[in-house]
Amino acid sequence: MDRTALINSLDEKAALDMLSQMVQHKSYSETEGERVLAAFMVDRMRQLGLEADLSPVVGERVNAIGRLKGTGGGKSLLFNGHLDTNPATEGWTVDPWGGLVDDNFIYGIGVSNMKAGDAAYFCALKTLIDAGVKLKGDIVLTYVVGELQGGIGTVAAIKQGVTADYFINSEPTDLQAITMHACAFTYVIDLVGSTRHLSKREEAVDAIVAACDLVPRLNAMRFSGARSDEHASINRVHVGVVRGALGAELLEWRPPQVADVARIKGSGRYAPGQTEAGAIADMRHELDLLEQRFPGLKATIRVDRKTEHGVMPAFEVPKDARIVKTINAAYQTVRGQAQPTGAIAPPCFFGTDAGHFYEALGLEGIVCGPGGRYNTMPDERVDIVDYLDMIRIYMLCMLDICEVA
Repeated sequence: MDRTALINSLDEKAALDMLSQMVQHKSYSETEGERVLAAFMVDRMRQLGLEADLSPVVGERVNAIGRLKGTGGGKSLLFNGHLDTNPATEGWTVDPWGGLVDDNFIYGIGVSNMKAGDAAYFCALKTLIDAGVKLKGDIVLTYVVGELQGGIGTVAAIKQGVTADYFINSEPTDLQAITMHACAFTYVIDLVGSTRHLSKREEAVDAIVAACDLVPRLNAMRFSGARSDEHASINRVHVGVVRGALGAELLEWRPPQVADVARIKGSGRYAPGQTEAGAIADMRHELDLLEQRFPGLKATIRVDRKTEHGVMPAFEVPKDARIVKTINAAYQTVRGQAQPTGAIAPPCFFGTDAGHFYEALGLEGIVCGPGGRYNTMPDERVDIVDYLDMIRIYMLCMLDICEVA
């Protein structure tokens, strides 16, 4: 089989039309639109000859899951991506649901995060089927919902028995091969000082001043226990909210008084091999030092578990794993150069459904998809060349992992 001729047989216009049709579905997270798009994907997969159905998720939500059974004897390969999108914000100059294609880009809300990845693995399989290629191993296409709520769609699919020998998660990485990403947690820090009127400010313990001292130290933190420098590189603490005022209610109507309470909320990231408990302990040590710098201050920290959604686990795969070598080789074939591979920023700080396959099933996989640089912004778009190259790379991965019958 001439693989070069096969990947060059891709119908580029049809591939762009497929993605454009997906963008035209307004599939905001937790709306009826995501269900409509899931049904559309089931219909398209059935047209290709896949066994495809809608499967239930929490509430009224559904995933679209399809399987092309192989002839036997090959390894199975699962592709994973979410259909739900963030909302369109102000500042768009094109229709967010128009699926506009120009000379360089395809535009639309969710096209980068992550309908281009979704469409890419559909079109990769369609091209192989249209060319009459038979594979030994199964191909599993999973179009999930709820990645934006902690991956509840993928968790549901895993509980329902959806699995394979290898997986590719198609989150936007600008075609880079992400072999590691962090686990995330949300924290709340309360700083309690002692108030005085501004005329006696020197006698107070100012919680706002203490917060101002603490924030840059938190933002500069890395956690202990990293397995390597690369693992440490995906450690990060971020402060997203700071409030300071009077009392536990953070009352703001008496500004002449020194604030005795400050509340800090933020998020942390730690690598595989590190733990939430270890990260919190490291942050507690920083708070102990803060209390020493501000005598009389009391600092507490807790993990915020009020969210109804789960946590995206960390993900890791060895760089010499078969799936990594496979996608590296495919990238080399398509682009004629080595594929950037590793814990690459910014995707290494993202949460993806790859973490669920890694934690729950121990599957070997990779995170690699089109889009990224224009992600979640007005006029969200994907480079056409990246989208089409991703399809060709996925085709080669299917041929290598599943093997031609």
